[in-house]
Amino acid sequence: MSYTSNKNMPEIRQRAADLVRRGWSARKVGRHLGFHHTAVMGWVRKAEKIGFHPIPTKSSRPRSHPKQLREEIVEEIIKARLKHRRYAEAVYHELRNRGIKVSLSSVKRTLDRNHLLKKKSPWKRYHPHQDRPKALKRGDLVQVDTIHRMIDKKNRLYVFSLIDLYSRDAYAKAYEKMSAKTSLFFIREAEKKMGFPFNTIQSDHGPEFGRWFVSQIKKSHRYSRIGKPNDNAHIERFNRTLQEECLDKIPNDVKEINRELKKYLEYYKYERVHAGINFLTPVQVV
Repeated sequence: MSYTSNKNMPEIRQRAADLVRRGWSARKVGRHLGFHHTAVMGWVRKAEKIGFHPIPTKSSRPRSHPKQLREEIVEEIIKARLKHRRYAEAVYHELRNRGIKVSLSSVKRTLDRNHLLKKKSPWKRYHPHQDRPKALKRGDLVQVDTIHRMIDKKNRLYVFSLIDLYSRDAYAKAYEKMSAKTSLFFIREAEKKMGFPFNTIQSDHGPEFGRWFVSQIKKSHRYSRIGKPNDNAHIERFNRTLQEECLDKIPNDVKEINRELKKYLEYYKYERVHAGINFLTPVQVV
């Protein structure tokens, strides 16, 4: 009998074996269920070994193949992958340099079967591409991000940061918790404190900037491209500056951080010159 994908076959096989056990002949059961009597007898013998319960359909994959890779080659592929965590093409060329003949497709297939390939998560939501606007005036493009700071082994606090690409004016505030609701409050407070409207908000794909945040912000929003950290270069550089010049010098306490941030942001806005804006301060640009 040809291979079947009928999901009811395990129960049908169980029923056939049970009827034979009750006293029916294999031919009678075959005529009753529409199968050959030799198939029925095969199911009976199987049921005698595993018990009279649904007999599952086995995989149609062949047990062997004349062109399959030898076990020692498979082991070499896996060892090469685990040694330096290199990608399939690098593993293929490494084996080739060592005199091991194997195709690139076989290397990829072997790594895939052993769950050693990084694949795109099927649960990642699709984010359509949106062209990056030019920062011709304040608020045209504002980048936002979150800094995670460990308090102890289990607890952490969060510093939300934001920078306007035109003027390089920035804002930051520490919070005890991170959520989309906190992100929304931070954006609204920053817009009020900085004194100009935000036209486009750009963020990464963090959970604090998820679907609910985008629906509630009531502004144009775009995500940075996955695997392209340069898309958020301005806010990443500001985060580094903020940590080196301010956060690393104070204890991990939300109230203390917010007090020091208020002082530092005044200096950042009115006194600190920036090479990216011809060694001017944000206030001078405005």
